[in-house]
Amino acid sequence: MSDPTDKQARIAEAAKRALAEAQERKANAKPLDLPKELGGRDGPEPIRYGDWEKKGIATDF
Repeated sequence: MSDPTDKQARIAEAAKRALAEAQERKANAKPLDLPKELGGRDGPEPIRYGDWEKKGIATDF
């Protein structure tokens, strides 16, 4: 049986590697060249905040 502290150390090392890889990918990512949205919603991005609102009625998926 493995030592719980050894398992936690391996998980911590894997987490550090994953964070470093994610930071590298983010640094190397090119910005998206998207066209300007016409007729979009005002205010915060609805997908990010989890609900959609139109004419005062909010729906949550």
